[in-house]
Amino acid sequence: MDFSLTGEQRLLQETVRSFVDDRILPVAVENDLAHRLDRGIVDGMAELGILGIVIPEEYGGAGLDFVCEALACEEIERGEAAFRTLISVHVGLNSLTLLRYGSEEQKQRWLVPQAKGEKLACFALTEPDAGSDVAAMRSTARREGDVYILNGQKSWISYATVADHLLVFAKTDPDAGHKGITAFVLEQGMPGLTSRDQEHKLGIWAGSTGELFFDNVEVPVTNRIGEEGQGFEVAMYGLDQGRFTVAAGACGVVRACLERAVEYARERKTFGQEIGRHQFVQDMIATMVLGYETSKLLVLQAAWMKDMDRRCTRETSLAKWHATESAFEAAHLAIQIFGSSGYSAEVGIERYFRNARAPIIYEGTTQIHKLLQAEHALGYRALNGRGGEVSPLCSWAPALAPVHARHSFPQV
Repeated sequence: MDFSLTGEQRLLQETVRSFVDDRILPVAVENDLAHRLDRGIVDGMAELGILGIVIPEEYGGAGLDFVCEALACEEIERGEAAFRTLISVHVGLNSLTLLRYGSEEQKQRWLVPQAKGEKLACFALTEPDAGSDVAAMRSTARREGDVYILNGQKSWISYATVADHLLVFAKTDPDAGHKGITAFVLEQGMPGLTSRDQEHKLGIWAGSTGELFFDNVEVPVTNRIGEEGQGFEVAMYGLDQGRFTVAAGACGVVRACLERAVEYARERKTFGQEIGRHQFVQDMIATMVLGYETSKLLVLQAAWMKDMDRRCTRETSLAKWHATESAFEAAHLAIQIFGSSGYSAEVGIERYFRNARAPIIYEGTTQIHKLLQAEHALGYRALNGRGGEVSPLCSWAPALAPVHARHSFPQV
């Protein structure tokens, strides 16, 4: 078992860390308070190859491994969650899905410019009445000859108003539940496609979140990703990729809060000594340390499995659940250590607190991930799909093999 980083991984980590220190952190509070998406930072991420970090070089990407992606997400979210969100939707949810399910023509048309950072992409699944219950979506796509007529609405879509390419899911068979969902790529500017920003959010003010509206949008059949009715499978694959980046980014929140809290606790004095000498403050610091290292280990476990090309739905779910909860707790504790200063926007600690709340909801709520973990353990759900393997660290899985063998599982 070797936890050391390769030279390439360490170089990537150091490069992105410097980018965050030089380009993101100096303007983070200003951009946050102004609710401003800094396109210059997005361009800088593209120049570094982050927007195609794990996409093969043949499709315009950097061709790096998933450990590198995890390290990049951690460093980016240490600076600002809005830009890690971009990695999640652009790379994880959209580009990796195109890499898996897109035709060669579709990859050349959409994936290559995305991997190069020339075009931005988003992932449009959530609707006002369809979040965790994906099959409840109301958007429809009716085929008429060589086009589909798309109608409906999507909400809480990151980068909806600025993305060039949109991976959209709609019902082609409204009576078939999740088996009636199909995936399509839409491009900004298509007649009938409109968008607007969603304002008054709790956090991620420096990012872009919006709604999409489809009014008889004509989508060519050639824009369909996969087959009719395959959309649920496509979406779940994309969520596996996105959840991994969310978990990795959450490690950056914990680390940022830990680093800032430790620095402050060694400077601030009460009752004649540094507050870091007080045991209650030490308790909070220790909790952050535990949250960071356990989250990081779960993320690296998932990254190792992804680099081995092994399905890791269960492991990614576990990492996402634990890391996002740890991030929110760390931000809460950091504010407590900073006291009234932590409550002030100018100091920048409360920004982590606000930004850390959304990841506990999107890409699978904590409650959804708890259900997934319990159903895996109880044998109600196949471990990482039919014939899937779990992490070697999961020693309980072989012991429960007879339990899993007695159940039949739905195809996903």
